[in-house]
Amino acid sequence: MKILKLSLIAITIISVTACKKDFLQRDVGIQTDIEKVFQDPLLASRYADNSYTFSINDYGRLSGYKGMTSQFTDESIANNAQTEVAVMNRGLFLDGGASDVNTIYTQMYRGIRNVNVTLENMEKTPWTAEYNASFIKGEQLYLRAYFYSELIKRFGGVVLLTKAQDFTEAADDLPRASFEATLDQILNDLDQAIALLPQTNADWPNPAAQANRATGAAAMALKARVLLFAASPLNNSSNDLGKWKKAADAALAIINLNKFALETSYANVLQVSSSKEYIRIWPRGGRSYIGTYISDFLVPISYGGQQSNLSPTQNHVDLYEMSNGKPITDPTSGYNPQAPYTNRDPRFYVNILYNGATWQGRAVQTWQTNPNSAGVITYGTDISTAISITKTSYYLKRLWPETSRSGSTASALLNFVYYRYAEVLINYAEALNEAEGPVQAVYNSVDAIRQRAGMPKLPAGLTQAQMRDRIRNERAVEFAFEDMRWWDILRWKKGPAIVAQPMKGMKVIKNPDNSFTYNVVELPAFQKVFEDYMHLYPIPRAEMNKTSGALKQNPGWN
Repeated sequence: MKILKLSLIAITIISVTACKKDFLQRDVGIQTDIEKVFQDPLLASRYADNSYTFSINDYGRLSGYKGMTSQFTDESIANNAQTEVAVMNRGLFLDGGASDVNTIYTQMYRGIRNVNVTLENMEKTPWTAEYNASFIKGEQLYLRAYFYSELIKRFGGVVLLTKAQDFTEAADDLPRASFEATLDQILNDLDQAIALLPQTNADWPNPAAQANRATGAAAMALKARVLLFAASPLNNSSNDLGKWKKAADAALAIINLNKFALETSYANVLQVSSSKEYIRIWPRGGRSYIGTYISDFLVPISYGGQQSNLSPTQNHVDLYEMSNGKPITDPTSGYNPQAPYTNRDPRFYVNILYNGATWQGRAVQTWQTNPNSAGVITYGTDISTAISITKTSYYLKRLWPETSRSGSTASALLNFVYYRYAEVLINYAEALNEAEGPVQAVYNSVDAIRQRAGMPKLPAGLTQAQMRDRIRNERAVEFAFEDMRWWDILRWKKGPAIVAQPMKGMKVIKNPDNSFTYNVVELPAFQKVFEDYMHLYPIPRAEMNKTSGALKQNPGWN
């Protein structure tokens, strides 16, 4: 198979010229160009590769790469009023600045359009031995399923397009399919993709150069994920146990491949070039420091960054258990509110920077003093009253490689992970617990993740409800800041219970004797709004304005 990089080259412009127009339009006069493209295997394969470019491919992707879905949740807050995050925090999902509503809707349909054009025309291509047409078809089917999965988790059932649209069709006034029909389309595409694609990245002709390529295992992982979503309370109000069983079986099928394993160190999960834990990634090696979301979004001025727009919350920090495996709310856990960072889950030290933590050669200083006799407050190096600095006394370590520092030309490796084996294990545990209760296989899957992190196994004798709580907590900690928490909250229908609760931070007071006093404080300026109807996004206003009535809005959105 010819090795092709996923890049936007001249010919791919043909496929995206509609980006300035409606996502369902066919460009006038494009048919002749398309026919020429698919008469040439090289151009046809490059056109197909362009479908990948519509994928979501990084963590800090909102508000011009200065926002994360984490800031929609209890994981973190936005120190600045970034448009995207601010409008979502206020429940204004229909606002034009809500790009995760508006931009993703059109972006996914443009990807679907590129896929449909490819699938409709690729049989006309005189493929040679350099190309594997079955692989190309499998990639397109996987990608179409992926694009629809991003839509279904936001909007529910959506308009289904499986053929290239003719520009003369009234394509922008079509009715939405049901959730079930949309799910069936996704599953149908994935089952075909699984049969056509190489099973793992190692089975591609050049695994290192093709690390982002779709595989049968990636299609299986997406299948397990969407089935879990379908079984969850948002889409399974009757708690049909059969749906949970399907989700469990889909995850178990990946486990039974015996092709994947957990990375030895949790700290390395996002920062290695290859791993048996990776099922599909978007490789992000060689990130520079300047001009990226790392320096422009995460890193405070005190460490040489432009600004720090994200602060992890105390809400999130409190989810990390003690190293003995007990929640900090357990009076026997040994948690000391005046030594709050001692003996915590090792993942806490991987994910969070806190007062006193050593980072890039010095201690983090997020303390302040009480006012002196003249009313003057002294601040530590990494906190002040400035806007672009932590409001919680925490910084995000997980997505900030230590090699990324001011004045250094060293590049940092930090991959965007679509699916990793730990998610398969936790998906299996969650689905099986709901289907059958806390059987031994549930314990085994959760304990494998915990023990990799250096945590003890779960205690025996948990009830189904207790296991559910432990699994949900485990997801929050294991996948912290990996673009997972928001979607979990939505599918669990836990927005009011989690997002709408007071956001909290830590106030660290440095005493005259250089000791510290720690006080948890509420942050009323960063309170978030979440009503029950917000578990589904609204169809973007621009799309609703085009319809004559065929396209229906989600309940609760006007």
